Amino acid sequence: MARTGPADPAGTPLSRLAALHGVATSYSPSPDRTVAASDTAVTAALAALGVDASTPETVRTALAAREAVLRERLLPPTLVSWGGSPPAALAGLPDGTRLRIETEQGETRAGAQQLPPGVHALHATAPDGRTADAHLVVAPSRLPAPPGRTYGLLVQLYSLLSRRSWGMGDLGDLAELTAWAGRTLGAGFVQVNPLHAAVPGTPTDPSPYRPSSRRFPDPVHLRVEDVPEFAYAEDRERIRALLRRAEGLRESVLDKGALIDRDAVWELKREALDVVREVPLGPGRLAAYWDFLAEEGQALEDHATWCALAEVHGSDWHQWPAGLRDPRSAETARARGELMDRVDFHTRLAWLTDSQLATAQRSARDAGMPVGLVHDLAVGVHPGGADAWAQQEYFASGMSVGAPPDAFNALGQDWGLPPWRPDRLAESGYAPYRRLLRALFRYAGALRIDHVMGLFRLWWIPLGEAPTDGTYVRYDAEAMLAVLVLEASRAGALVIGEDLGTVEPGVREALHERGVLGTSVLWFERDWAGTGLPLPPERWRPDCLATATTHDLPPTAARLTGEHVELRDSLGLLTRPLEEERAEAAADTREWLALLARLGLLQGGSGGVSVASEEAEIQAVHRFLLRTPARMVGVWLPDTVGDRRPQNLPGTWDQYPNWRLPIADADGRPVTLEELAASPRLHALLDVLRPRPGAPGTDASRTP
Repeated sequence: MARTGPADPAGTPLSRLAALHGVATSYSPSPDRTVAASDTAVTAALAALGVDASTPETVRTALAAREAVLRERLLPPTLVSWGGSPPAALAGLPDGTRLRIETEQGETRAGAQQLPPGVHALHATAPDGRTADAHLVVAPSRLPAPPGRTYGLLVQLYSLLSRRSWGMGDLGDLAELTAWAGRTLGAGFVQVNPLHAAVPGTPTDPSPYRPSSRRFPDPVHLRVEDVPEFAYAEDRERIRALLRRAEGLRESVLDKGALIDRDAVWELKREALDVVREVPLGPGRLAAYWDFLAEEGQALEDHATWCALAEVHGSDWHQWPAGLRDPRSAETARARGELMDRVDFHTRLAWLTDSQLATAQRSARDAGMPVGLVHDLAVGVHPGGADAWAQQEYFASGMSVGAPPDAFNALGQDWGLPPWRPDRLAESGYAPYRRLLRALFRYAGALRIDHVMGLFRLWWIPLGEAPTDGTYVRYDAEAMLAVLVLEASRAGALVIGEDLGTVEPGVREALHERGVLGTSVLWFERDWAGTGLPLPPERWRPDCLATATTHDLPPTAARLTGEHVELRDSLGLLTRPLEEERAEAAADTREWLALLARLGLLQGGSGGVSVASEEAEIQAVHRFLLRTPARMVGVWLPDTVGDRRPQNLPGTWDQYPNWRLPIADADGRPVTLEELAASPRLHALLDVLRPRPGAPGTDASRTP
């Protein structure tokens, strides 16, 4: 058991060594309280960074070695230039140091003035003969603000079934949603859950936030009928049988109340895609596929190889034969050759999914959306998945990411995700991070960064230890932000940081400085430093996405009625007596409704709804969001039909059907995309948000 007392008094060798590697020896769960990290956490974090701190002697040796490296080196491995101005680190070079910069564009320059955006190679030679090679990230000073003010829809794609879905929402449904929402509702964006490739299993982990790969999307989201080769499959009887099975999956969810069964959907789609792959690609399609293979290169080959090996050896590469645990081994090369047909199958699926994602974004833009799709980047990947296998050198072995104890969770959280090593990222010029962002921005008008505080620091927990026995490890936030801003600017995309919960001082300010929008959720926006009352709309920050709820929180109807408390009580999740929880939730709701009434937002509901009704209150909540200066306002799509059930209930696993619920109405009846489009309740709510010509803070050009 790790010791929970002080890891090391300030100023001693261990604390100095930890500081030099970005490892914290204490943390502050609140401004007035500091807690020491455990010895186990600090030494384990250092070990994961390749530093032996197991004994006093090794600590002294490692400290001396690190101090010598920092004393002798000319430059850190990665430098940042904002707006083309010379990096501050260059000012500390000895007089007479010569610079040579090879730009990403192929030019060679002798100085760091007015460099184009990109990641360039910098070589420095000091008068005493010392040399240094560094990566130079040149990024715009700030991302531009969103184009006018806009509102959009938030949805978990799997939950959005149409009468054409195969048991869960797919990319065809997403394209249909964006076309309808943009053209009919005047919406400016649609935000979806992470569509990253999942880890296969029995059953598959349904959480989109613990994927096998963040770099490549999951083909379970494919609309099979939209693959061009589908129409030319020769075995039509087999195709008809597959479509009948798909109809059965769809009806089981929509008409019989079954949960979304991702594994059953994938089994059916995989069989159908095997049939489709038998159809030869035409010359143009084949050329496009080859271009995709060339562009994605080694990363795609690694991903497809992992998928093929997982079909044979299981989905945790730690359990594979020893030779296959190394993606660069001779054994892996031989296995890839033997499984080349399956490797090609998985590369083909990656291409098809990428293509349909691009189609969905084009559909959004063609419908007049100024932003279009907002994709979600999970904070990490599954330890047994494709990314962790292919990029082992970049992950901290023996560690897991989570959150420390706080006022909301006294036990802390362990998310089971291996963290990236900040030292290896910096040495590579953040290459895997750059490639990841570039892939996602290819079909995104904006990117939401889950737990954006992770660009600054992450809570590392030694495997096998409790979340309380972790410690923070810092990343070069300036470099992480610079790469993010660079890639977003190249794509002409926005960035939204999920900055809910405990945020250390300076983080929101740094994000704001670079044009990264924040996330503001109504129920959390209170005057915490003063009265504690709901924050008036004029005091909200403008650079944010403002919403009433998220996928991890109760839908607005459940919040207003208090049903979320009853749900948590039924699952044994309350930490206080039920009556206390009920009273606190009711008081919270009364305070918000009182503010809405004082502002005149509860006066008369749209669509003939009475003032006191639940629908009128939900409409008033969204009128309030429009009163704020927030540049983006998001509507949780299940709120438009009165859904009571959260998509995810933190703190549960098999007690609640997380990530497996279709959108439903107030009575729990699943609602299809077609029914949503015809819903009077939805239209009454979205009429509140629909942009009007000449309305303050709107872009009149967006009005249909």
